[in-house]
Amino acid sequence: MSKTLEKTKRNDKDIQLIQAINAGRQDLFYQLVERYEKSLYNFGMRMCDNRSDTEDMVQDTFLNVFKYLKGFRYETKFKNWLYRVATSACLKKKRRSKFAPDRELSIDEFLPSDESEIATELPRWASQPLDRLLNEELGGVIQQALLDLPEKYRLVVVLRDVEGFNTQETAEILGLTPANIKVRLHRARLFLRDALKAYYETE
Repeated sequence: MSKTLEKTKRNDKDIQLIQAINAGRQDLFYQLVERYEKSLYNFGMRMCDNRSDTEDMVQDTFLNVFKYLKGFRYETKFKNWLYRVATSACLKKKRRSKFAPDRELSIDEFLPSDESEIATELPRWASQPLDRLLNEELGGVIQQALLDLPEKYRLVVVLRDVEGFNTQETAEILGLTPANIKVRLHRARLFLRDALKAYYETE
């Protein structure tokens, strides 16, 4: 094991907890739950907008984490792995939901017919972190815009712009290439920009 990995393991609270849990201190698992329960719940609400499905997703995520924790690879960030498990649980939950759409819509059905009409200069809301906007007056508008996005684009923009993962981390969580993440993020942002532009024009 490399010295860098050893140092990371010593300084990473998550890794320390996982090592202790895997060594027999299963009573410490609740600390991992406490560290991430709220953020996973928020992630689920932005993906599902349904409290019942979100609560089930969070529970399924932690059950799977507990089940497979012995096989955790220490060179991977625990948070990245956790969100990969959560994403899988979220997608499975949505596929089982009776409210799931009959087909997945194309992003082209949501984008403006002429992308050249979109202003190159970002409006004043665009310079603010999306997570901050979600807590302000625009919360409902942005949440609905996120839910209107096709699932594969919504996942990318939530992980990148709300949860704060970088492109490489988002790619690892979703099992995609960084190039694919950039393309999906660009398209998702175009749609969100258009949705919020329409909101401001009606003020």
